[in-house]
Amino acid sequence: MSRSFSRVCLLGSILVSLLPAAHAFYLPGAAPHDYAEGEVVDLYVNALTPMLAGHDNAKLKSLINYDYYDPRFHFCEPEGGPRKEPESLGSILFGDRIFNSPYDIRMLEDNGTCKALCRTQASAEDAKFINDRIKEDYALNWLVDGLPAAEAKVDLKTGDLFYDMGFNLGDDEGERAETPALNNHYEVVLKYHTPKPGVHRIVGVLVWPARKRGNAVQYTYRVTWKESDTPWATRWDNYLHIFDPRIHWFSLINSIVIVVFLCLMVGMILYRTVSRDISRYNAIDLSEDVQEDWGWKLVHGEVFRRPRNFMVLSVLVGNGAQLCAMVGVTLVFALLGFLSPSNRGSLATVMMVCWTLFGGIGGYISSRVYASLGGENKSKNSFLTATVLPAVVFAIVFLLNLFLISAGSSGAVPFGTMLLIVVLWFGISAPLSLVGSFLGSRHGGVHHPVRVNQIPRQIPQAPRYLQPWAATLLAGILPFGAAFVELYFVMSSLFASRAYYAFGFLALTAGVVSLTTATVTILFTYFLLCAEEYRWHWRAFLTGGGSAFWLLAYGVFYWASRLSLDSFSSVMLYMGYLLLIALLDFLVTGTIGFLATYWAVRKLYSAIRID
Repeated sequence: MSRSFSRVCLLGSILVSLLPAAHAFYLPGAAPHDYAEGEVVDLYVNALTPMLAGHDNAKLKSLINYDYYDPRFHFCEPEGGPRKEPESLGSILFGDRIFNSPYDIRMLEDNGTCKALCRTQASAEDAKFINDRIKEDYALNWLVDGLPAAEAKVDLKTGDLFYDMGFNLGDDEGERAETPALNNHYEVVLKYHTPKPGVHRIVGVLVWPARKRGNAVQYTYRVTWKESDTPWATRWDNYLHIFDPRIHWFSLINSIVIVVFLCLMVGMILYRTVSRDISRYNAIDLSEDVQEDWGWKLVHGEVFRRPRNFMVLSVLVGNGAQLCAMVGVTLVFALLGFLSPSNRGSLATVMMVCWTLFGGIGGYISSRVYASLGGENKSKNSFLTATVLPAVVFAIVFLLNLFLISAGSSGAVPFGTMLLIVVLWFGISAPLSLVGSFLGSRHGGVHHPVRVNQIPRQIPQAPRYLQPWAATLLAGILPFGAAFVELYFVMSSLFASRAYYAFGFLALTAGVVSLTTATVTILFTYFLLCAEEYRWHWRAFLTGGGSAFWLLAYGVFYWASRLSLDSFSSVMLYMGYLLLIALLDFLVTGTIGFLATYWAVRKLYSAIRID
């Protein structure tokens, strides 16, 4: 073994001796694996992913994942070739590609010297490919007993030790180095806990990579075991580190202040202005020949007039209700701890299953809204509700998948998985949507408290702030502001491979955003009716979904501040995923705004006497 590797091994021993113990919280969802001394511990390898470098001004440079055993990397393979491990639907969709590895690890058995794995020779073309990936800050992702291999880092703001999942493929030393250096030696530190004699459980996996230059690469590794006081049930605490929790609390308190302010404002309008108007209106003697209407009461004969393109509106509301149910149930499962990070892809799997099973909710809501608006073509409504949104989402994902395939990414969804999604859609979601549509048609439309005039009245010019796009953007600021800070962490988790598990904050933020969306939409609709503009149906949906446009703008800002995408495929992937997220957010918030406004308008006009 060369002197450089001896120095690396000595450095690894020092680092291991300085490694502190961890303290954590419980996350249920997986059963522990008890190891006996000398038992084989499997190390699995996952796809290589781009990561944010350690400094504050670091930017993500790619969105393409690569297979660990991509021939261009020349990593050591196990005897008999790599064997793919079974994965969940969500794990596959999120880019996991897990294989076995040639690493020989046994419980509590240290290999005191650096152990040779294999020697490989990279061609000039492959060496350039590897160097480019190093410059883009790609990370290796290993798994041991369900735990990801990580680098131990310190949170500079809190001073807490945490495990940053993944470790660098190589070291780009900047402009001083002509070529980056590939890490080809790994100091593997496995932390274990012994709950009772003879029973050992793995509670941490840390790796310190080292490098050596040259096209001929000798891969070596060393395994060291270190006992820990951290019990198995709390081993994920250091991985799921929340950076500066005060930011989350600030965001949550800020959101609560916003929603309380809005609720008070709407309450003042409803209980003072509207109640006073209703009392004055109902106090008028209906036997008089002339009755004077004013404000929102002038349009009582128009407010429930059927809007344009009401078929499209009902389909959007139905699909939005289905998405709302999916998000709500998924957050409940996450809060109860059933979606353990040990079960990779469990969150995405639950979302897919819920979206499939809640097709009946989408069909039911869509058919009732359609019937309430006076629609008669029930079969067309049922068909469009069951097919439009899944077809649009599938088309976008399929197009993005083509970019992944062209870039040679392992993140491309296999044909079999695509076929499974189509089967879930046609075999479960669509039939349930049709059943929901049938039940909704049986219940019929919602009763309206006032009749619609035969001749529509003329609509005066509305103020500028009530023009469609102005009202949409103004109303969207408040719901977006309620989720602004938390959105940064969600975006970093989706695009920058950051671990996110602050579902308590996320659930509270989602609740606040829902209330804010509902109240601000009701408020703008009241102003609209006071301006004698009775075409509120589409306006309520657009106003409620206004936060999606700000989310889209924030996505562009996030790109400029945190991403440095050079390849066309990465740019198209980011924009495609961003548009998809904004579309789904628009449907969810637009549905909340529309249904809340529909309820408020019915309550408002039920409170006045109409001759």
